[in-house]
Amino acid sequence: MHYLIEPGFGSSGPVRVALLIGAVVAVTSGVIGVFTVIRGQSFAGHSLSDVATTGGAGAFLAGISQFWGFLVMGAVAALLMEGIGAQRRRGRDVATGVVLGGALGLAALFLYLGTLKTATSGASFTILFGSIFVVSPDTVPAVVAAGLIALAVTALLARPLLLTALSGDIARTRGVPVKAVGIAYLMALAVDVSLSAVAIGAVLSTALLIGPAATALRLVKTPVKAMVVAAATGLAATWIGVLLAYDSSYWPPRGHGWPVSFFVVTLVLAGYLATYARRPRRSARAFKSPHEEAAECSPA
Repeated sequence: MHYLIEPGFGSSGPVRVALLIGAVVAVTSGVIGVFTVIRGQSFAGHSLSDVATTGGAGAFLAGISQFWGFLVMGAVAALLMEGIGAQRRRGRDVATGVVLGGALGLAALFLYLGTLKTATSGASFTILFGSIFVVSPDTVPAVVAAGLIALAVTALLARPLLLTALSGDIARTRGVPVKAVGIAYLMALAVDVSLSAVAIGAVLSTALLIGPAATALRLVKTPVKAMVVAAATGLAATWIGVLLAYDSSYWPPRGHGWPVSFFVVTLVLAGYLATYARRPRRSARAFKSPHEEAAECSPA
């Protein structure tokens, strides 16, 4: 996928849009990602990102913005995953796997039909791996609004989310509507995955969701600090990735920029690996279980 960018990094319209969308995605993913790791739902996040491929492919076939396809399909998948899954973790994983398999089958069909319907090239690459420089400015208000809604829902559910991560039974005895909290959280997670899919593609969107959060939880002990560190880490990786992708148009093959998603994912991975060199003493206990993470990061 090739893209043309106006000369001058700061004066380029596509670059300004990319930086703004990248900031929204990074902050939202950092906050929601911390709860995702603590609750042990990384697989759900990964599955929602793959399911987003179906939404993007369907939007491409219908001739509308891929963002709306990502968003709608993610919300539907979140409802199905929580609705047909049992309360036990095993039941949720089975439901997630069933929904994922069906959605990927539909994605293959939509992409096939889309390539027959239009001669547009590079659509599959954009859906799977993103192209933040070609996002329309008209999409920005919807992206910002979706990010704010996801953050607001997560903030309202922060304590119930941590409590249900410790024990669903304890949460019920304290009057927490566990099912409703789970559905609301998965909806917020679906929105975040949709935002990430716009930035770095459906396949790689989990990198911004899990990577910065996992890095933060290895460096700090409290949820609030972890969210700040995760958001800052994701923001740095995204903005530096945009800068490197912009500059790569001068690298071989000259005139063709490298994918932003490559740089962002590489930087996120490098940041996580760096925590092992910096904090080797905690590495043995970093992610023993979601329940230990939740207990260590509980509000109490």
